[in-house]
Amino acid sequence: MSETDSFIEEVTEEVRRDKLFAFFRKYGWIAILAVVLIVGGAAYNEWRKARETAAAQAFGDAIMQALEAKTPEARAAALAKVSPGRPEGKVVRDLLVAGAKVDGGDTKGALEILDAIAADATQPDIYRQLATFKAVVLRGKSMDKKERLSVLDELAKAGNPFRVAALEQKALAYYEYGNNDKAITVLRTILEEPDATQGLLQRAQQLIVALGGTLDPATGG
Repeated sequence: MSETDSFIEEVTEEVRRDKLFAFFRKYGWIAILAVVLIVGGAAYNEWRKARETAAAQAFGDAIMQALEAKTPEARAAALAKVSPGRPEGKVVRDLLVAGAKVDGGDTKGALEILDAIAADATQPDIYRQLATFKAVVLRGKSMDKKERLSVLDELAKAGNPFRVAALEQKALAYYEYGNNDKAITVLRTILEEPDATQGLLQRAQQLIVALGGTLDPATGG
């Protein structure tokens, strides 16, 4: 390589280096900002997760402390004072308050809470269905017959989380209305449910026999 070629190459390299430095001087802040945002974002996420974990623990501790109250009335009052923090915390707290009111004999107060949850379209379906189920069980025979069976039919649809429990309540409703044949039919449906617990299966079998039905020796249904 001649001295001229060598000189040209050195100049070219210097020009490239100058252009690179100029580029970094002009746009380097973008890379620095990106690093800061990435590091800051990760730190914020960790802080947020830690805060949510702490809030959940505090909520759980407050609920446990409230549940230690000696009487149902005291439990209901203590639970009602617990700060839920998050929307899902409020519905859990309210369900527990309703349960405490039931234990204390305040059926009207419990139903007011359960009906409010069931009617709240902003709540997840599982909480609304649970509130609806508890309300229909609590009302029992005092509820209009057609409405009671309609609500239980809706809850007992395939795929619903409280299907099996709703089927049991539907069978009991038919029994209360004096329709043993329909009650037995529903009970046999329970025996075919894969999600039915062993205790529920045993109750269904016992009720079938008690209502005059027979069990299939091969399947127990």
